Amino acid sequence: MKIVAVLYPGPAEQHVDHSGLDVLGSTEGALGLREQLESEGHEYVVLSDRDEALREHLPDADVFITTPFWPTYLSGDDLRRAPRLKLVLTAGVGSDHVDSDTAAELGITVAEVTGSNVVSVAEHAVMQLLTLVRNYIPAYQQVVDGRWDIADIAARSHDIEDKTVGIIGMGQIGQRIALRLKGFDVRMLYNTRHRRSSTEEAVFGARFKHLDDLVAQSDAIVLSCPLTSETKGMFGEERLRSMRPGAWLVNIARGQIVDTDALVRVLEDGHLGGYAGDVWYPQPAPADHPWRSMPGHALTPHVSGTSLEAQQRYAAGVQDSVRRFLAGEPLQDDYVVA
Repeated sequence: MKIVAVLYPGPAEQHVDHSGLDVLGSTEGALGLREQLESEGHEYVVLSDRDEALREHLPDADVFITTPFWPTYLSGDDLRRAPRLKLVLTAGVGSDHVDSDTAAELGITVAEVTGSNVVSVAEHAVMQLLTLVRNYIPAYQQVVDGRWDIADIAARSHDIEDKTVGIIGMGQIGQRIALRLKGFDVRMLYNTRHRRSSTEEAVFGARFKHLDDLVAQSDAIVLSCPLTSETKGMFGEERLRSMRPGAWLVNIARGQIVDTDALVRVLEDGHLGGYAGDVWYPQPAPADHPWRSMPGHALTPHVSGTSLEAQQRYAAGVQDSVRRFLAGEPLQDDYVVA
């Protein structure tokens, strides 16, 4: 069997970490699979060059492993060029970079490690929300620049208590975001495809609202919904401008849910208080991506779901899935996307 994994490059420098946890999601860590697979006589190719992977290794691969953080975009044409391919596995959560419809048509299983990153992403979302509300990035930049202008920072720094936070998408991540925000004494609204029970709403401390009402009533909005035909471009210019003046938007879902150029315009003219997020399109984002230089942002390069603890979880899920595949056993049901 030939197993191909396209992972982000290993750390350029040696880092000291006292947790004892390894960086398993990089080419160097190789998801902890190398010793097992090579000892069993399988060919295991691990690389970071996505073009090389598609050009030279996909056509004769039996298993192809990718990640949401360093995704290999697999189109229908790509999949049709891989007659041996039986499994596409995402080391993490979110397989929208794979043409799942074509995969199903060709008998290729698409799977991901469900739940492996939910804690990490939820914590990241709350961190980025607080970063915006407290105007943290400009304050940090003052320290770097040797400045000390308190009034400049305080003019856009707020308490989050008593604010209204809207959460769009109340899956495993959205639920954890809500639970973590309860301690801040915020008013929480949510919108999701399937409304939760009254008991669940009481536990989360959130009330269901139709999307337009949630947008109009929220001081801050967190996007934690999947990328679908319905959510792609959901926050275009009209919806962005329907948000409250000075409101904050956090996107830990997918970059394509927010219109790239419209967001830049809305931030440049000062309608929104700021934008934070961890997701881009495409990924990795090119050096000239307009979000890098727009005002009022607190963006990160899709690292939310790949903390050292999350890496242990999604590497373990990949190891289990590969073992099951090689043994001819079914994958865990909740891992299967298509």
